[in-house]
Formats: sequence, C-alpha cells, structure tokens
Amino acid sequence: MPISSFYGLQTSLRGLLAQQRSIDITGHNIANASTRGYSRQEATLTASDALFIPAGAVQNGAGAHLGSGVDVQSYRRVRDTFLDLQFRTQSTALGGNAARSEALDRAELALAEPSDDGLAAQLAQFWNAWSNLANTPEANQPAARQALLSQARALGDAFGAIDAQFQTVGTQAQEEYDATIGGELKSIAAEIADLNLSIKKFVTAGDSPNDLLDRRDALLDRLSELGQVSVSNGAEAGSIIVKFGAGGEPLVNDAGVNPAWTASFTDGNGRLGGLLKIATETIPSYRASLSGVAEQLAGAVNAIHPGFFGFTAGTATGAMKLEPLLAAGDIRAASGTSPGANDIAQAVAALRGGAADSGYEAFVARLGTETREVKRQVSNGEVLTRSVDDRRQSVSGVAMDEEMSNLVRFQRAYQASARAMSTMDEMLDVLINRTGRVGI
Repeated sequence: MPISSFYGLQTSLRGLLAQQRSIDITGHNIANASTRGYSRQEATLTASDALFIPAGAVQNGAGAHLGSGVDVQSYRRVRDTFLDLQFRTQSTALGGNAARSEALDRAELALAEPSDDGLAAQLAQFWNAWSNLANTPEANQPAARQALLSQARALGDAFGAIDAQFQTVGTQAQEEYDATIGGELKSIAAEIADLNLSIKKFVTAGDSPNDLLDRRDALLDRLSELGQVSVSNGAEAGSIIVKFGAGGEPLVNDAGVNPAWTASFTDGNGRLGGLLKIATETIPSYRASLSGVAEQLAGAVNAIHPGFFGFTAGTATGAMKLEPLLAAGDIRAASGTSPGANDIAQAVAALRGGAADSGYEAFVARLGTETREVKRQVSNGEVLTRSVDDRRQSVSGVAMDEEMSNLVRFQRAYQASARAMSTMDEMLDVLINRTGRVGI
C-alpha cells in the first residue's frame, strides 16, 4: 500500500497542536495560581491511532502499523477526592467550635471578671453595706440605710445587665442561624443545583468542565463550614446528591434543590450546629445558673430580712430582675427596738462567702473553663484543617516552578514538531519542484 508523501505533515501538525494545547493549559494554571479553590489542570496526551498498512510494509512483506503522532485525550483536573473528604470533615468541626468560641467570648466579656465593676465586686460591696449598717444601726443614722439601698439596686442592675447580655448573645446566635438557613444556605444549594445541570450537559457530551467542577467543589467546601456534608453521585453522569446536616432528605438531588429538606443539627457540628447549640442549650443554661445565684441570694437575704428582695427569673423575651422592694426607711437593722441592736444586719453580713458567692464563683469558673476548652478545640481544628489543606494544595495547587518547567518542556516539543514540519516541507519542495531537473 503506497503512503502519501504528505503523511508526515499531518503527524507534525498533530504534534504542534498537542503541544500548543499543553502550553494553553499551563498558561491557564499560571493565571489561576492565586485563585481560591482552583485545581491545576493538565492535557493528557496519547498516541494517535496508527496507520495500518496491510502488506509490504516490512522486508518480509507483512503488514505494519505506522505511527501517526499524538492527540490530546482529555484535559484532566488534578484532584484527590479523599483529601477533599478529610478537609470537609475538619472544616465542619472547626466551624462549630469557632461559632461557639465567638459566642462564649461575648458571654465571658459580659461578666467582666475579674474587675472592680464585675458582679463579684458588687456582691462584696453589698455585704460591706450590711456591715456598715450593723455598725450604725440607729434609726437616726439614715446614711447607712440609703447606701445599702443604693448598693442593693446596683447589685440587682448588675444581675439584670449580665442576664440581658447573655440573652443578646443567644438572640444573635439564633438570628444568624435563621439568616444563614434562609439566605446563604439556600443560595449555595441553588448554585450547586444549577452547576449540576450545566455539568451534566457537558459530561454527557463527553466534555470535562473542569472550572465548573472547581466552582462546585468550592461551594461544597463552604457548605462544610456550615454543617456536615455528604456527597454521592447522582443518577446522571456528572450530577451529585448533597446531604446536609443530620436529616435524612438530601439538600440537593438530581431534580435540583429539594423542597422536602429540613434542617437538623443535633450533633452541634458546623457553624449552624454551633449557633443552634449556643442559642438553645448553652446560653439558656448560663442564664439558668445566673438566675440560680440571684435566687439563692434573694432567698437567703429575705429569710433574714423578709421582703427585702424581689426576684423574677429571666425569660426568652425578658431579662432577669432582682430589685429591693423597700424604701431606705423600711430597712431594719434589728429584729427588736433596743438601742444599738443590729442582729439582722449582722446576720445578713454573715452571708458573705456563702451559697450565693460560692455559686457565682462556680459559675464564673465553669464559663471560663468552657471558653478555654472551646478555644483549645478551635486552635487544634485550625492546625488540622491547615494540615489537610496543605496536603490538598500539594496535589491540586499550582506550583509556579513546575509550571515554568512545563512551559520550557512544551516549548521545546513545539519547536521540534515545527522543525519536523519544516523538514518535510523542504523534502516535498525538492520532490515537487526539483525532481527531474538537470544540475540539482
């Protein structure tokens, strides 16, 4: 079977085109070296189908396969799905702990302990005021009673202010949770569903939409910060099914965003789980503990001086109230009328260091311990997340040194293919224009 003299030109042309595509892909990688979520790409080259020569191709007269150059088989996205899974797992844990840490920081700031203006200092001044009343119990000495009443009001205001700030922390967490569920989460789900449709079309046509796949993976990374994410392949090529949170229904399926999906974050993981735990468990628990301290204080004082304090526990819509119910002139220093008697004032002053003080100290210690522990978890989570992300970047990230080396390699291959084509052109020029001429 005769072979055309122009056959080598096509082989060289394939080489030129393949190396040009490789250079284009390398340029795309370099341009996106700093693009968050971008996965480097590479042109996968394969030998093109050989030309089969039935007979007479070799000395013994047998047939042969004559190479025809190179083709681009695909444009591959370099990505490790196992590292993606590890990263999203760590990101979910970190998101939940970070949300809790931010809220506990605000709660701890509300206590302002230790300080001269904290509740512990207000309690100490309250006991001091009773001691001062015990020292000057006479009815004609109203200053001590007025000072005690002022300090009792300040103490009640301090309890109410802390409880109100706790309430605000819980409300803010709930509002962020609701806003994320109704806003960012729906937006991410809708975009993933749209990308599913686009990717399915390209994959069905035999294409690999790498940049769209990167965008979808970036959305899944963000989603993993909000809650637990589980991804599986859909019924159609290129589509995915996304489960989010602890619910059984998927958030995104082959049909798009699933209207039957409901939020469930019972494990407290992810930012949404952390926010929900703060709003529904942690802050109500802190408010209950603070109310317990105030109730102990009011009960202990009222047991000695009936009717001194009024107490109302905090509710979901209102802060706790602890307030003196008496006027300064109604405060009694003694149970009798003997001059200089001060048994009530002494008894109340003796409550210093009792159940109310120790209860508050235990509450402060608990809040401090839990805040310190969640910060430790955040620190550890950041280290683990960075470690996994570094490994992921070592696979998917763009290394400028490697890309520059590839540019030189592809450039040399392109030049070699061009040189082969030039050589074929010169040979054909001799064959066509000079064959048969005398003197050549």
